[in-house]
Amino acid sequence: MENIQEISIRKTGDGSTTLFLSSIEETYHSTHGAIQEAKHVFIKNGVAQVQKEELSILEVGFGTGLNAILTSLHSQEVGIIIHYTGLETVPLPKEVIDELNYLELEPSLSKVDFAKLHSVEWEREVAIHPNFYLTKINQKVQNFKTSNRFDLVYYDAFGPRAQNEMWEKEIFENLYNQLVNGGVLVTYCAMGQFKRDLKSVGFQVMNVPGPPGKREMTIAIK
Repeated sequence: MENIQEISIRKTGDGSTTLFLSSIEETYHSTHGAIQEAKHVFIKNGVAQVQKEELSILEVGFGTGLNAILTSLHSQEVGIIIHYTGLETVPLPKEVIDELNYLELEPSLSKVDFAKLHSVEWEREVAIHPNFYLTKINQKVQNFKTSNRFDLVYYDAFGPRAQNEMWEKEIFENLYNQLVNGGVLVTYCAMGQFKRDLKSVGFQVMNVPGPPGKREMTIAIK
């Protein structure tokens, strides 16, 4: 777990909270709005674009569980089944999770489901509800291998300035190989070198408008 003394709660531009990690001087979400960023990047431009009744999602950077709980809600709203794998090497302590205000701002989110996301056993698939199945894995993306193939990757690691090692080309080559044909990777990042690396491993790269505070984000298609 992270040293709780390194973590502080910060309010973002849309009123939702995020975490600031002092060891790398980075927030977990956009300071312009944690919830609106997650909805724009990973729901609107991610899972909402996949036309399947059952799909598999890999998230790199499970973090606060915000992307997962929003995706869980989406699965219920549109009546699809989602198998969701979250990679996280530094699980957050419960006392930090309890300080987040997502449930207050988004009444449609389930308090029970959000608590379950953070309390379920790691390394095995657990049903959060009949439409959403979660597997949390404590492993670096650099070492992650599976026989499963994903329809969608949420790439939500800390940015290149804070953790450059999370943006090496070899990672995206590995993720490309773990996507189904036509599978998609979405991320808030739109840096030039990152997009060139995506193209070099075989992705078709699209620039689309980013969430508030960011001009662009990236969609990469296998």
